[in-house]
Parts: sequence; C-alpha cells; structure tokens
Amino acid sequence: MADMNKTKTKILVVLGPTSSGKSDMAVELALKFGGEVVSADSRQVYRGLNIGTGKITAAEMKGVPHHCLDIADPKERFTAMDWKRAAEAAIADIVSRGKLPIICGGTGFYISSLVDDLGFPDVEADTEEQKKLEERSAEELFEELKRLDPVRAATIDLKNKRRLSRAILIARKLGSVPEIARPEPGAQKYDTLQIGIILSDQALRDHINARLHSRLDAGMIKEVERLHEAPPAGDSPKSCKAAGLSYERMDELGLEYRYIAQFLQMKLSQLDMIRLLSTHIWQYAKRQKTWFKKDARIRWFAPTARAEIEAAVSEFLK
Repeated sequence: MADMNKTKTKILVVLGPTSSGKSDMAVELALKFGGEVVSADSRQVYRGLNIGTGKITAAEMKGVPHHCLDIADPKERFTAMDWKRAAEAAIADIVSRGKLPIICGGTGFYISSLVDDLGFPDVEADTEEQKKLEERSAEELFEELKRLDPVRAATIDLKNKRRLSRAILIARKLGSVPEIARPEPGAQKYDTLQIGIILSDQALRDHINARLHSRLDAGMIKEVERLHEAPPAGDSPKSCKAAGLSYERMDELGLEYRYIAQFLQMKLSQLDMIRLLSTHIWQYAKRQKTWFKKDARIRWFAPTARAEIEAAVSEFLK
C-alpha cells in the first residue's frame, strides 16, 4: 500500500469542530510548507454569508490563496457532490503549480467524500416534485422519510426541508437512501494526512461563546438584515446576488441565520437569540466531534502543538 501511495497526490487535511482554531493552523501550515487552502465548510461556499459562518477574512489569510469560498448563490442548493467536484478541481489546480493542497473545515461529510472518494446515489433531480415536498412542514417530511427509510431519518437534519425532500425522492425511487459507495481500502484517489485540532470541552465552549459575541459586535445581525433585503433598483446582479434571501431559506441555512432571522421577525428577544445560538453552536460542535471520532486515521493535536504538527506534516511529505 505504501508503494501505491507514492504515485498518489498528497493532500493535507486540517479539521476539527467550530472555533477550534483549525483555520489559523491551516494558514500557518500553508506558509510553512508552500500550500493553498481548500475550504470544506458547507455554508462558507455561499456568497454573502460571511460573519455568520465565521468565514476567514483577507487579513487572516495572510496572502495564502483559499479555494471553495463564495462559489455558490445562497438561494440555490449546493450539495456535497457539488463541493467534491469543486474541491477536486481546486486540488488539481494547486498541484499543477507545485503547491500543497490543504483541506480545512468542519463539515465531516465533505471531508469524507474527498478523503474516501465517496460515490453518490445516481438519482436524477426532480425539481418540481421537490418544490411540492418543500411546501410541507419539516415535521411532515421527517415522518414520511422515517416511514420510507428509518436509517437515513436517524442521521438527517430534522429542520432542513431541502435535505429531507431530496432524501424522500431518493428513497421513493430506490426503496431507501443507499449507503454511500466507498472504494476498497487503498484505492482512494489521494494520499492523505488528517490533522485534527482539539480542545477540552470547557475551552471549546469558551471559544464558541467568545467568538459568538465577537461576531455579534462585528455586525452579524446587520449582515442577516442585508441578506434579507431586496436588492436596490439599478444595482448590478453581481453586487447583490445574495440579497433578497428569504427567512425560510435562512432557516434552512441554520444556526446563526436561523435564530437571527427569528429575532428579526420578532419571534425571539435578542437575549433569547444569543442564548439559543450559544446552546446550538455548542451542540453542533459536539456533533462534529462525534463524526470525527469515527475516523481512527485522524491524528489529534492541541492548537498549541504547532511543532509536533509540523513534524508530522514534514514526515508525511517525505
């Protein structure tokens, strides 16, 4: 297997739960080893979703090129398969210039799709039928999916009507949502080192809360307001592609956009919004940790263990 890996493109993955410091680590490793970063975040692909997603800023990039950011219209659905295609194209481009691809993010399924070269169900999209399904409540859709495929229902986002509807369409056509196709061990496309950034639960929770308040101070509520506003007459389409985002779509985008949208609709007080966000971001971080724990190949480090991480990367790149 080692001989097989010698012929494969090497990629480095820096992963971890939200607010763990993985983005900063990816930038430092890119500067050290001549790399470029490919974002693996299911919401940072969308244009205009900046503060709410904690998207890295130009200053924080320190001149390191970043890929797979701002590549999709937030009004449109962008799938894991779409991301995998975009990431593979970015990797090929990075390698063609003699640079190291560094995948960085916390969306576990995106990372798995690339590292394990996953195949996806071959079911043609039925836009009209999906629109009809999305007119129903999330609770109704979940109950139907649970009847059709209880296994998939146990792992899906209960409030995401687009994902629920897509899963129902697949289950109706195939009888169930099939297991993702995985290649045989050693047959993956890339030779990969996965570096996980981990903090104690208390430290991570403190980081989450500090980051939440920092983003609120930076104008996260104003960002959501701007996203919801209709584009001004005469504005160029390029400058306002994200404007006019419905509250329903914000609910699907989850977390910051879901609860700030509820606050703007006066369904929540600002205090309750912040309390709910703190709770649900922490719950999301715990789900991320649970996902990553399933992969024994990940090597875990504290964010302060930069020397040890650099030694591991150096050994991998030999």
